[in-house]
Amino acid sequence: MAEQHLTDIDALAAREQEIAQSPFAIRGLTVFYDQKPAVFSVDATFRPGKLTAIIGPNGAGKSTLLKAALGVVKPLAGSATVFGAPMIETRDRVAYVPQRASVDWEFPARVFDVVGMGLYRGLGLLGRFTGTHRSKVIDCLKRVGMEDFAMRQIGQLSGGQQQRVFLARALAQDAELYLLDEPFAGVDAATERAIIEVLKDLRNAGKTVVAVHHDLSTVRDYFDDVLILNVRKVSEGTVDQAFTAEALDRAYGGRLATAEIDRLPVTG
Repeated sequence: MAEQHLTDIDALAAREQEIAQSPFAIRGLTVFYDQKPAVFSVDATFRPGKLTAIIGPNGAGKSTLLKAALGVVKPLAGSATVFGAPMIETRDRVAYVPQRASVDWEFPARVFDVVGMGLYRGLGLLGRFTGTHRSKVIDCLKRVGMEDFAMRQIGQLSGGQQQRVFLARALAQDAELYLLDEPFAGVDAATERAIIEVLKDLRNAGKTVVAVHHDLSTVRDYFDDVLILNVRKVSEGTVDQAFTAEALDRAYGGRLATAEIDRLPVTG
């Protein structure tokens, strides 16, 4: 009995250390919509300096998980931490790129101004926008191939161009953790290539990137780790370990094409 007690204490200590060291950890996160669970008791720990995909069928709670972690949606239970501290205390270390469909693109703002918003946290309400800040905005636009559109109204851009601009805004924040909600949804192939190259550059610079993703065919090429959801957590780990035919079959409940599953390993 005493030995079991010590084992439990050791396991708890190891778990606490894992959470403290993780750039992003979720514990017991639960969200209900209309008395139905959208996310139920999800635990996840994201490794530093990695690109992680959150995947699952429509209605699996992927976007809700991110929004609840950020406090955009109020969870019924659970919490999210960034480097061991509550998300609310560490927002300056986090950059968030929402779904493009959730943004009001009729708002009259230039591309330059939208990207400049990424600097406001450091400037404060009364901070002065200097030449250094202007140079940083242009540099972020260059990184996503949008420097020639700096003075264009955001609503005049294509969907892919708008997504690049929002990524540039996140880059301007110079965060340590980047959370993106379906960054490749509705964009052209060139934009998708540009975005994934930027995300890989962030990863290679030691940043942690977590993205809700829907295209299973690119998971192995784009990501290091994966979290598979269907309201509850189905699988978590490296792509080789967790992105398996068995896990996908459990998550998608037979809705995934058999041929696509057959191309994946059966066990991790």
